[in-house]
Amino acid sequence: MARFSANLGFLWTDRPLPEAIRAAGAAGFHAVECHWPYDVPVAEVRSALRETGLPMLGLNTRRGNVEAGDNGLCAVPGRSEEAQAAIVEAVDYAEAVGAQAVHVMAGNAAGEDAHRTFLRNLRFAGEISVSCGIGLLIEPLNRFDAPGYFLKNTAQAAAIIAEAGVANLKLMFDCYHVGRTEGDVLDRLRALLPLTGHIQFASVPDRGAPDHGEIDYRTLFAQIDALGWAGPLGAEYRPVGETGATLTWMTPA
Repeated sequence: MARFSANLGFLWTDRPLPEAIRAAGAAGFHAVECHWPYDVPVAEVRSALRETGLPMLGLNTRRGNVEAGDNGLCAVPGRSEEAQAAIVEAVDYAEAVGAQAVHVMAGNAAGEDAHRTFLRNLRFAGEISVSCGIGLLIEPLNRFDAPGYFLKNTAQAAAIIAEAGVANLKLMFDCYHVGRTEGDVLDRLRALLPLTGHIQFASVPDRGAPDHGEIDYRTLFAQIDALGWAGPLGAEYRPVGETGATLTWMTPA
């Protein structure tokens, strides 16, 4: 039976992160995850996690200068010093709050230099995270939402995981991004399941709640369960209106 994680980068964004964690617990989620929690004191996040009993599955490295168009730094040539500082910050925060993984954001880049830069920074991330028991994730983003992003599809991500040789590096498989650009989500997931560290979802194509759109999530959740996936699935969708009012999909799932 599917279990779910609330991505608090999109859900309950009208509340401070500790209160969003509590709201997720009250709504029946089995875990939480977030994007960039760094402005929130560690003690407040730890307290909310302890109170609710929810694990924190993961968080992202910083994007960089968002106003200048940054969407991650780790594949951007010439910015490895900033990228590695962001990795250290993310691993330290993840360890402090007990998060299980860090999503290493590649950023907007292309070409062989970007490829080499990303590999170098992923290996750095592996060196500082593996002793903490923290996993690393990379995630391809679809070309419609993130046209300049370095990681464009799951085949590219799988090749980088193989080449990097980092023991704790896995794929973040987002059904929404795969559904927008690669076709049959279940076939891709079945092929990539051994490389997958986390699964996320949202409706296709509007990234709304998973109760409409091109993917029948009630069926897909059952199929994922049949594949033997045991972890909570990450609800990373943009709610229309108050988050709680969009959660009717959880009951049949």
